[in-house]
Amino acid sequence: MNFKKIFPQALTLLAVVLVFGFFSYNAQVNMDNRGITFGYGFLSQESSFDVQFSLIEYDGSHSYFRAYLVGLLNTILVSVIGIIFATIIGVVVGIARLSKNYLIERTAAVYVEFFRNIPLLLQIFFWYFAALRALPLPQEADPMFGVFFLTIKGFFVPAFIWNNLDVFIYFILAALISIFFIRSYAKKKQENEGKQTPVLLISIVLLTILPLSSFLIGGASFSVQVPVLEQLSQTSFTYKGGLGLPPELIALALALSLYTATFIAECVRAGVQGVGKGQKEAAASIGLTPNQVLKLVIMPQALRIIIPPTTNQYLNLTKNSSLAAAIAYPDLVLVFAGTALMQTGRAIEIVSITMLTYLTLSISISILMNWYNKKIAIKEK
Repeated sequence: MNFKKIFPQALTLLAVVLVFGFFSYNAQVNMDNRGITFGYGFLSQESSFDVQFSLIEYDGSHSYFRAYLVGLLNTILVSVIGIIFATIIGVVVGIARLSKNYLIERTAAVYVEFFRNIPLLLQIFFWYFAALRALPLPQEADPMFGVFFLTIKGFFVPAFIWNNLDVFIYFILAALISIFFIRSYAKKKQENEGKQTPVLLISIVLLTILPLSSFLIGGASFSVQVPVLEQLSQTSFTYKGGLGLPPELIALALALSLYTATFIAECVRAGVQGVGKGQKEAAASIGLTPNQVLKLVIMPQALRIIIPPTTNQYLNLTKNSSLAAAIAYPDLVLVFAGTALMQTGRAIEIVSITMLTYLTLSISISILMNWYNKKIAIKEK
């Protein structure tokens, strides 16, 4: 063993243990002096507070653990929506920044410089207090396409009421499994014979035909529930039925998507520019079309540069979703580390659970993106 290598590591580990032990001991002493006990038994107690938006059934009679699940699911919801839209916008804007069209390139550059240089919290405030608060009241809103209603109380859209939903899901899974095997076959065929298979077209056909087959031969069916204006009181109106997205969710998703997309756009631009010009010219010289050059030559190499920094942006978006408390969106911080903490006084327990939850979410995203990064890495022989 090399003592010079082991000693600094042992010293660092000892320092971490001592610091953690010092704070743990002080916390225990202070809690004993105040007569405060440590434990997580409070999670089974009745929460006695309501939440305005929940993906699962919840009211004040449910436990604090149920309130934690409500906040967790709301956090995951806005994070997933933000990641999807930020990725789409970021890729489009990143490619637009490389356009030879001056107007397109300048428009993309202005978008990036504008949104990434304004604090995210201010953007959330703008969308919530300035943009969405200027929308009409439910009783004054004009329908879009007859069934969509955008009001100050949220965005109301038709909802699907399913019968035999499990059959429809099975057909979707069958389509996805089929696409997986087709992609594997197409990849081997290209490597062995140099021939391409229209995987995208086949995938679209399968994702269309198989789900439709569930209605024809599988017995699946659905009905559409359209939002209907309902009067709650003499001056208060809302929409009953359908699916309602609260303005807090819309404002937060918009701000997170538009803000994070600017950084993803720069990752995409850097990745594409990182591919040497000679690679593109060589691909064109052998007769590949521009689309084939982009798909077969540029993107496989560019993704090696794009994925690692983009992973950081996904992590930042997930953590930035905690700013939802500023506009009262019931995420994990507001519901659990806010209301539940103030009611129970269990600061150490609740804060530790919240920190561990965000850590778990971040590590899960990192593991998924690292797996994908390894999967698309160019294997050198």
